[in-house]
Amino acid sequence: MTITMNNGKTALTMQDAILTLQKYWSDNGCMITQPLNTEVGAGTANPSTALRVIGPEPWSVAYVEPSVRPDDSRYGENPNRLQTHTQFQVILKPDPGNPQELYLGSLRALGIDLNAHDVRFVEDNWASPALGAWGLGWEVWLDGMEITQFTYFQQVGGVALSPVSVEITYGLERILMNLQGVSHFKDIVYAPGITYGEVFGQNEYEMSRYYLDDADIETNQRLFEAYAAEARRMLDLELPVPAYTYVLKCSHTFNVLDARGAISTTERAKAFSLMRGLTHESAKLWEQRRATLEHPLGVTPAAAPVARAALPTTTGTETLLFEIGVEELPYADVPATCEAVREAITAKLAATRLPHGAITAMATPRRVVVTVESVAPREPDTTKTVRGPKAAAAYRDGAPTPALLGFARGQGVDPAAARIVEAGGVDYVAVTRDEPGRTAAEVLSELLAEVVAGLRSTRNMRWNDPTLSFSRPVRWLLALLGRTPLPVAVSALASGDTTRVHRTAPDPVVRVTSAEGYAHFLRMHGILLDRDARRDTVVRGAQEAAAEVGGRIDVAGQAGLIDEITDIVEFPHPVQGSFDERYLDLPASVLTTVMRKHQRYLPVLDGDRLTPHFVTFANGTCDDDVVRSGNEAVLRARYEDAAFFWRADLKVSPEEFHRRLDKLTFEDRLGTVADRAERIASLALDLAGRAGIVEDTMATVRRAGELAKFDLASQMVVEFSGLAGVMAEEYARRAGESAQVAQALAEMELPRSAGGALPTGDAGAVLSLADRFDLVTGMFVIGAAPTGSSDPYGVRRAAIGLLNVLRSVPALAEIRVGDGLRAAAGRYAAQGVDVPAERLAEAAELIARRYEQQLTDAGHEHRLVQAVLPWADRPAHGDRTLATLERHVGTEAFDALAAALQRVVRILPEDAPQDGTSTVNRSLLTAPCELRLAESVEAVRRALHGHENDLGALIEVSAPLVAGINTFFDEVLVMDPEPAIRAARLALLGEVAGLARTTLDWSAL
Repeated sequence: MTITMNNGKTALTMQDAILTLQKYWSDNGCMITQPLNTEVGAGTANPSTALRVIGPEPWSVAYVEPSVRPDDSRYGENPNRLQTHTQFQVILKPDPGNPQELYLGSLRALGIDLNAHDVRFVEDNWASPALGAWGLGWEVWLDGMEITQFTYFQQVGGVALSPVSVEITYGLERILMNLQGVSHFKDIVYAPGITYGEVFGQNEYEMSRYYLDDADIETNQRLFEAYAAEARRMLDLELPVPAYTYVLKCSHTFNVLDARGAISTTERAKAFSLMRGLTHESAKLWEQRRATLEHPLGVTPAAAPVARAALPTTTGTETLLFEIGVEELPYADVPATCEAVREAITAKLAATRLPHGAITAMATPRRVVVTVESVAPREPDTTKTVRGPKAAAAYRDGAPTPALLGFARGQGVDPAAARIVEAGGVDYVAVTRDEPGRTAAEVLSELLAEVVAGLRSTRNMRWNDPTLSFSRPVRWLLALLGRTPLPVAVSALASGDTTRVHRTAPDPVVRVTSAEGYAHFLRMHGILLDRDARRDTVVRGAQEAAAEVGGRIDVAGQAGLIDEITDIVEFPHPVQGSFDERYLDLPASVLTTVMRKHQRYLPVLDGDRLTPHFVTFANGTCDDDVVRSGNEAVLRARYEDAAFFWRADLKVSPEEFHRRLDKLTFEDRLGTVADRAERIASLALDLAGRAGIVEDTMATVRRAGELAKFDLASQMVVEFSGLAGVMAEEYARRAGESAQVAQALAEMELPRSAGGALPTGDAGAVLSLADRFDLVTGMFVIGAAPTGSSDPYGVRRAAIGLLNVLRSVPALAEIRVGDGLRAAAGRYAAQGVDVPAERLAEAAELIARRYEQQLTDAGHEHRLVQAVLPWADRPAHGDRTLATLERHVGTEAFDALAAALQRVVRILPEDAPQDGTSTVNRSLLTAPCELRLAESVEAVRRALHGHENDLGALIEVSAPLVAGINTFFDEVLVMDPEPAIRAARLALLGEVAGLARTTLDWSAL
């Protein structure tokens, strides 16, 4: 049985592919070892990786690893998902400096035509809680299918790694399916005349039966305890290898129990903590043992810093071209890094005297390019005066003191060159020295090195460089001043006059001869440097591809995805694909989520209806038919998985899902998701009561609260977390719940983002509020408030969400933020969680600051925003007050009122009551102006009865009050020498202030 590939060559069988990879990596310096003889979830867990990457010894190895994942059991039905799949694991220690190029060479060895296929490195931040390990790198996609995990290990077993190792983990079944052009793993030709299904089909079905249906829970629980105890015993005997082996047995047994649904939240947390601790001890013991053995494999030498080459001299004004070449950045880091580099170079140049022109920065996933126009050949010369010690301390009896001698020595001048200068009425000694300007090459070489050394991202990694740390490895620097190469040296990296284009190009490294026209130069090599041009290409290409099948792209609705696509490719090439119409029986939200979130596909619509078509983008030109076929196969497998989850979920009632929430952790200190759902349900009824929600809506809130968050236990939402709420509505409707309840369950998840859609029903809105009050309160209570750019629980997003609901849903407008926080805190307290009062104040302050930011971002004048901030507790009322304020500010009536009230507020002592509670001795107020003001206060109080907080009402009735205030100040001395009269007058003004205090912070005006 032979299969011909699209390039006309005969496709490898699976066993031939394994042999090919073994030879390739053996030829590239790897030792070939054998798989482990116990179950592991990935080749990473094999001691040849998990232990050997620890410590300074070099270690390059390759091996096949059958990887067992009980939760991926599908009875052999899913084309891509297996409970035991075959990985080929490669470890390169230390990082050789070109691991991506080596990896692509291995794909060529397998017969993959890199010019026909679309091979991409897609961001993946890998972590294994059980191993206490993490690293940064990518998923490698072959025509949309993940075929390899590529990771720079940073930590294993809680041990920081030095040197850093590169892990390359191939998914062999997926690669072979693509090579052989088959759509199901069972059809892979494993060996001549034998298919994968014939060899392993029975294993897949029976082990799936075992993991999902028949594994005895009590037996596996006993095994877990026994394996953990044996690991502990081996550690006590200082035997790290058998100890770690029993940790792996623990891990597999845990996975079996998890697949059987037998792991509660508490058990999960305890098990992970136990396994992580045992792994950490095994790792540390391994590290110690290898040191005791004096590292039999040797010690990896540290990379040496490079020396900067001699600096050139330029004579005329030139353009600077500087390129920082990186391995593929995460899409969010592309614009962020571009802006950070532009700002850094702008600021550093401003701190020099080097004349220059415009600074431009552009970026792709593999490069950040800065050009600086009209760079002068050198800085102008200048003189600099440096002030030294006081003159009195610089001389004694006319002779220089040690203070002056030291100062002169530090400045490199003769003490006689010092002169006296005055500063602030004090005499000092000072010297003036000439400072010749530095050459452009000297200034820029030093400056650009600092920029590279200072590169940082939200999450940074190390590679084979001794000092640099960044989002992904920096691999090359290009620096030209006009046509002259500019030497830049930073750590082990030295600049040159070459750049790197597509790795599949005939010449992937090309020489650059001029700083001028670099964007055009790259365009000739198939790279669009300008981000706007790339985005326009994505939009135009998607629209044209969709039009070919009579559809359209929702460009506005998919703006975020379009931005992401723009920053994951250097040259977007559209490919239109299709899928079987039978999948349209699944909810459209499921289909589009799979397309957008998992595959970065743009759905094709007919009007607002989803069609069986999509548009994807390759990175550069390719064989469209080959790439289309691969992406269609990937989507088919994804949809098969979704259909599997859909069918399984429909067999379970919402009530049963809700009961299963007690197996999901919300946060260790705050309980399970079931605890959270119960708090939300109770809090929603409380808030609904405060808002005076009508009984029919209250019934909807009550029933939806009983089912709150149930879909989080469904297989669909576990796999596609972005469908939370969407699936709740789908499953609730199909289970016979009312349309109102189903809608409320969906809308409690809204808004999903700062500007996202809001609930349209009052029931959903009150549940949304309860959800967000619970989250914000809980995180502040346990001290997990957001700090800087860190907000792992989305507290800021939740705060913005609850503000948007309060501001937009009239029925809930009178709910106070403070009341919501206190009500949520009460439910935590009832659960036994300590609730410090100061934490609630901090939460309220965060929400107030978010409200302030919302108003500022909307373009409202700063002083007016500050004036209405007292209403951050009732933001809808704050909005109304701000609108009233903006209508009236600048009018004669309002300005007169504001001026009068300012006079009142300024004269009142800080500790004076301003709420009208002080007692006024009316008998002491006898002057006509005093009596008129007192009468005006009473008249305004009566007019505002029931509208005390209404700024518009106050303005409308304020004329007599304003006249009374002004006359009062004009005709009497408020601070009368007689204490009793002074107190009476101040008390009267306190009543005036009390009338206005409830409307605005007048002092802000």
